[in-house]
Parts: sequence; C-alpha cells; structure tokens
Amino acid sequence: MASTKTFRIALWTMVALGAIIFGYLHFLGGQPGSGVAFGAPFKLTSTKGGDLDSASLLGKPYGLFFGFTHCPEVCPTTLNDMSVAMKELGDTAKDFSLLFVTVDPDRDTADVLKDYISNFDPRIEGLVPTDQELQKVAKDYHIYYKKVGTSDGGYTMDHTATLFLFGRDGKLKSTVSFDEDGAARMAKLKKLLATN
Repeated sequence: MASTKTFRIALWTMVALGAIIFGYLHFLGGQPGSGVAFGAPFKLTSTKGGDLDSASLLGKPYGLFFGFTHCPEVCPTTLNDMSVAMKELGDTAKDFSLLFVTVDPDRDTADVLKDYISNFDPRIEGLVPTDQELQKVAKDYHIYYKKVGTSDGGYTMDHTATLFLFGRDGKLKSTVSFDEDGAARMAKLKKLLATN
C-alpha cells in the first residue's frame, strides 16, 4: 500500500515537473534570442542496428520520449497510447517516428530494448546511450532522471514523463503529458503532421 502511494506521488511529481519544464521552455526559453536552448544533435545506438544520427530526422516529424523497460506504468502506457494513435492516423503518420531513449542503459541493452518495443508500433525506435551520452542528452533536452533504490534491493528510475513532439524543421512544437486525454493528444499529433 505504501509503495503504491509512493509511486503515485513520484508519478505526479514527474508529470508536474514535465509541465513546468515545458512551460518554461515554451514561454520563456527555446525561442530565438531567448538564450535558452532546447535539444542538440545526438548520435545514439539504435535498436534497428547501428547508430541513429539526429541529423537524419530533419524533414520528418517525430516524437521523443525518455523511459526504461522496467517502468511499471508510464512508459508502457505512453508507448501503447502512441501506437494506437499512430494506427488511427493511418497514412497521415507514415513519416512519423517515435524515439524511445532509455534512462537505464545499465539494464536496457539494445537487445533488451528491441525486445521490449517489439510489443508496440514498428515505427517506435529504441535508443541506448552510454552513461556519458545520457548525461549530455538529458541536459540538452532538460530531462530529469534518477536511480531510486527499492525495498527488495533493486532499483527503479524516476524520470520526466513527457512526450516531446518535433516538427520537420527539427524544432520542438508541442508536448504530451502522461495524464493528457486521448483527444488532446490526437489533436496535437494531427496539427504536427499537417504542418509542412
């Protein structure tokens, strides 16, 4: 009971943190001349083989989500919701991809992550950074993550529970929070995909 309550508190803390981060970036930063940058080029090991260079994403809309395979609720729910949405969007989303960056590279090898995301839409691609790469990409994308010990001697990961949506120009266009309803998520995706 206590662990469920602790999980819920941590979950809502992550949702609130994501909303604060986006509000800060959208209204105060991440704008030309604001002095606050959001995102940076990256090259990370992909579950599709080799490395994914962020430069290859230009010209296509995409989503970016940070999580881990042992995540009990946020990550599988987000990936499932996005899989459903991508299927519903049909051909409109044929160029859209979703990148799932693990914040737990110690356990989430490329093979482990590949097996995990095979349960979702095939346009979802897993990315596995080294510890050093994760520190950099988390800083560049203003992502919070932290290893938290559990009572059984293992650990879980607290992390930002926000899906970032990028346009064909590689710029952040919108976010989807974990508690956002399906209609709002679909509206944001349709707007993203309709933008040239």
